[in-house]
Amino acid sequence: MKNLLLFLLVLTITEQVVSQNFKGKVINAATAEPVPNAHIENRETGSIVFSDDSGNFEIGIEGFPASLNISGVGFKNLKVEIFNADHPGLFYLSPSRENLSEVIITSTAIPARMQDLPAAVSLVSASDLKRGDNTNLVEKFNNVPGMYVNQGALNTNKINIRGIGARSQYSTNRIQSYFDGIPLTTAEGDLTLDDIDPESLDRIEVIKGPTSSVYGAGLGGSVNLFSALPKSPKTEVALKSQVGSFNTLKNVVRAMHATKNTAINANYTELTSDGYRDNGEYDRQSALINARLQTSEENSLSLLATFTKLKAYIPSSLNEDDFLNNPQSANANWEAARGFESYERGLLGASYEHNFSENFSNTTSIYLSFRDGYEPRFFDILKEEQVSTGARTRFNLELLVFKLPSQISFGAEYYNEWYNGATFENLFREYENQGSVMGQRLSGNEQDRNYSNFFGQMNLELTNKWMLEAGFNINSTQYMLNDLYAQDEIDQSGDYRFDLIFSPRIGTTYEISPGKNLYGTLSHGFSTPTVAETLTPEGLINTALQPETGINYEMGFKGNWLENRLYTEISAYSIRIEDLLVAQRVAEDRYVGLNAGKTIHNGLEILLNYNFKLSPGIFAKPYFNAAFNFFEFEEFINNDQDFSGNKLPGVPKSTINLGLNLESDLGLDLFAGYRAVGEIPLDDANSGYSDNYQLFNLKASWSFDVFRDVGVNFYAGINNVFDEHYAASILTNAVGFGGAAPRYYYPGNPRNYYGGMQLNYLF
Repeated sequence: MKNLLLFLLVLTITEQVVSQNFKGKVINAATAEPVPNAHIENRETGSIVFSDDSGNFEIGIEGFPASLNISGVGFKNLKVEIFNADHPGLFYLSPSRENLSEVIITSTAIPARMQDLPAAVSLVSASDLKRGDNTNLVEKFNNVPGMYVNQGALNTNKINIRGIGARSQYSTNRIQSYFDGIPLTTAEGDLTLDDIDPESLDRIEVIKGPTSSVYGAGLGGSVNLFSALPKSPKTEVALKSQVGSFNTLKNVVRAMHATKNTAINANYTELTSDGYRDNGEYDRQSALINARLQTSEENSLSLLATFTKLKAYIPSSLNEDDFLNNPQSANANWEAARGFESYERGLLGASYEHNFSENFSNTTSIYLSFRDGYEPRFFDILKEEQVSTGARTRFNLELLVFKLPSQISFGAEYYNEWYNGATFENLFREYENQGSVMGQRLSGNEQDRNYSNFFGQMNLELTNKWMLEAGFNINSTQYMLNDLYAQDEIDQSGDYRFDLIFSPRIGTTYEISPGKNLYGTLSHGFSTPTVAETLTPEGLINTALQPETGINYEMGFKGNWLENRLYTEISAYSIRIEDLLVAQRVAEDRYVGLNAGKTIHNGLEILLNYNFKLSPGIFAKPYFNAAFNFFEFEEFINNDQDFSGNKLPGVPKSTINLGLNLESDLGLDLFAGYRAVGEIPLDDANSGYSDNYQLFNLKASWSFDVFRDVGVNFYAGINNVFDEHYAASILTNAVGFGGAAPRYYYPGNPRNYYGGMQLNYLF
């Protein structure tokens, strides 16, 4: 009997040593709420358990390290390695694309579910960022209804939202952009996003239409980037190499480390390409480090540092004959001058979040950025230096107002930018085959530009189905000008200030049935002139320019169908712009800005995302989105010509996107995407239109584990499968000088290929 009892005791102890229970909790990464009924599988034993209503679970493991698969309906699958008993047991599931309505949008003044926001908001998710060849971030925005990107080259891109920004000549403006809460848009409104790597991002939130009540100057909307951080404790290194047509090569090194209270991500990228066109070489190195530290239960600190070094040659636009018959050529003047753009720029920022209580919190950010630029153009050489610094603070409070649940957000932002710019003669014609050679100074000026924003918003829950939102922003913008070039005998030095601008916003949303909401909004926006728009051809500053202002009227619907497998959106809007800033061409590739009229932007946007199981282990995710644009001049007279009633140039009549993702449990994924772009008016007179075009892209990838801690991903793709000849960008209002034909067209790339490999190692 004693021997039997001893045997049973030894057996029990042995079983407890060999097998033990591990406790954990599954959390929604977007909302921080528990995920009930999540599926947890031990990959070694095959045992399966489900989380309870609080997200908690307990599963048997044979020892460490242990490997778990965690999944849930509407969430992406998560594979985790548990190395010891000190693991905190917190597992964050990210909502999948098909569960868009549940995603919490954090770039608004008061974070809320996408479906509950009375605004047109689009999400570019982590899976969206992996589509395509990832050589240019801004290409992703062409898949957002209401956005269109004119792509002249890897470094020559113009983003417009609902037609706002389409008249910019060579860069993006009238759009506010933030990276982890740190401004990317300069104080004068210029924005560069094409040098940011998709690999360093977790997601992008786009708010379409005037967002001045939240961000100040931003008539077109706002683009908010969020860096990628590991969501569970791990240490991982990833190496990626990609080759493609036009001698394109991209190498990426990425390292991540996370503990219970700390997460760090570092990303370094090198991208080089000869380009499709002559004088189209491109060379960029970029680095990013971001971190988040949970200093206590109430406080957290986030850090962000980026640096980019770029040199990109400029082929410029072509006339119609060259576009049709010799599209790979560069403009003769730009090629002779070997014109290019080069710069070094960096950003350093820190954000501190403090929770005073469950209902009251504050987030404060400080930042510093710089940019040193050198750009030889055939008509002159431009040298620029910019240094910016600023701070932004926001308080959020939950309370009862008139016994109704409400949320209040209020705060302020200050931004100061020092700009030093000068132009010089380009003597390339005197030094044959040597490219650009700097001559005498033509102009020089310094600007000390700053703005202040004071903002507030209240969300009031009138009933459990009806919510009201109201907000405002007060903006003060001024600049001090120091004219450094006295030889022209014109001294423009002085202090200049725009009038205070008050931008209100009111919106409402109503749940007509579970998962289906109607919304409406009325908002005011503005954008100040950029340095490029204020410069005259002589290098002087046009101090008479005023900000553009506009009012947006919008109604829409957001709804889930078929047990949340189908998500739909539709929005109709009308934006009315006054004091329209236009670029008037006065010489070859030279412009002057002026306030010249009013425009009306009427449009309709549609979005459908669907998800279903095609067969066991294979999921299909088709999508469809479209934008139909009815943009025209309401009142516009320029050089005694009346363009009132004409269509706005630089914007397609319509864009349509169709796509299909096939994802398998075996790690094999396929993507097919189709884009149709309507014809684009070339100038204010609507004297001509670009042809409509259609693009078809394919990509296949295969991911698998070589060893327990080593994963590999192979991928390959084809862009422009049917070799469509099209204009990827239009230079609006081009004028021919000296008998030359106007150069409206930037040719798009012909059929091209790419392929690569990524190696992940988990320590």
